[in-house]
This record gives sequence, structure tokens and C-alpha cells, in this order.
Amino acid sequence: MGIDHFIDWDCVPKQTLTTPGILSRLKARERATAIFKLYRDKGDQRPATEMGFEMVRRMPDGTEDTRVVIVQTLIDEAAQLDPLAHHCDGCPANRRGQPYGCFGYINYPITRAAELWLLKQLPGIDEPLSFLLLNQTVNEFAPTGARVVEMRNRPQIFFQTSERYAKNLEDVQITTDQIFEMLFLNGPVRPQYAALLLVFFGAIPRDLDAGALMALTEPGEHTVEFLMQPDLDDESVIALKAYFHAMYIAYQLSVSLSLDV
Repeated sequence: MGIDHFIDWDCVPKQTLTTPGILSRLKARERATAIFKLYRDKGDQRPATEMGFEMVRRMPDGTEDTRVVIVQTLIDEAAQLDPLAHHCDGCPANRRGQPYGCFGYINYPITRAAELWLLKQLPGIDEPLSFLLLNQTVNEFAPTGARVVEMRNRPQIFFQTSERYAKNLEDVQITTDQIFEMLFLNGPVRPQYAALLLVFFGAIPRDLDAGALMALTEPGEHTVEFLMQPDLDDESVIALKAYFHAMYIAYQLSVSLSLDV
């Protein structure tokens, strides 16, 4: 369970299988691989046609639907991706350089370290233009983080900790609940909004003059460098950096980054 994201670049695979169809098949492949390895690690040599596991799905009304899934069924479902995979070669949205590299995910629970990392990326008073822009955005759009409260009250499901953290801005605070809402709960991340998020979290340069900074939110091509680099990060931080990179690629292509939270 986690946050799926994908770059909305139109392509033959998406036209053929649909974006939800690709996503479900990628998940099927991931589950099949994990379950198959689990069986083999335990010394079970049965074929995939005889391997099964219970999958629990939470329904919109809060109830749970449990069904037995055969691993071979997942393998067969995922195999439908293969005949179309060659279209990913050279695709500008192929962020990861592999078939269906425009798709990515962030696993739950999100770690405490990752939430603190997000707070630390925000500009401080020593970066006045981006700091004032962040203040203006928080005041204008007033994210409350209320939609995150229920998620946070279920520790170890969505977040590692039930605590929330905050950073002082000019005349308000911004909390980790508000950050989660800004990043993931406002629907598809369209290019104009992506520019703001990329600046706020330091994914692209923000030491620009006012005109250049505001120009980033205008339609057109923008030559800006992606600044987030791999480090000795935990799993959640690695996934968040990949998310910002996907957002950056989508922004460069003037398309949205869509989410399934």
C-alpha cells in the first residue's frame, strides 16, 4: 500500500492498456515476484500455478474483501505489459530508463526521518524570495492538513509516527500534515503548481531574482537543473526524491503528474 504516481505523457501503452490498466499490471508483477521469492526462500518448489495467497482489500465503506490469488494469474496479467514495452525506449517520460519508467510509488508507512527531511527542504528567511512565496502560498490556499489527521491517527499504516512537526514561517507555521496535503492530496500536480513545489522543496534552483522565479510558473520551456541527488537516505526519502524527479520531468514536458494515494 502506498502512493502511486505517473507522468501523464500520452503514449501507445497508455492508449492500449489505459493508465489504471498499466498500474494494476505493474502491481501484479511486483506482488508475483515477491510471493514467488517468498515461497522459494522457504524451499517450496511448487510451480506458480499452485502458489496462492490471501489478498485483503479495504472497501470504500470500511469493510474488507479477502480473496485467494494464484501467483500464476498475476504473472499472466503482468505479461500483457511485455509486447508494448519497446515503446518506452527513448520516451522522454521514461524517468527510470526501463519499461514503464514513467510510473513510480512511495510505500507506506512514511518514516519520521522523511517527514523531517521534507521540513528541512523548505526555504528559510535567508532565501527571502522563495520564503515569501511559500508564505503567500500557504496563506492564500490555506492547507489545513485536516484530511491527514485520520491517516496519522493510525500509526504504522500511513505514517511511522503519530506526531506532527512544524516549521515557522513569517507569521504562521507549516506542519508536516499540511506538507503531505500540499504534495499529495490536491489532485494531479499540474505544471504551474509543480514549479512552486519544486522551488519550495529545493528540487530546482531558487536563488533567482523575482522575475525569473515567477517565470517558472508560466507556460513554456524552462531550462532548470534538478538538484536532488542520491545519498545515504532511508527508503522513504529515496522514494520522495524519486517523486520530485518525476514531478520535474513532468514539469519539463508541460504535463501533469497524476497520483493514486
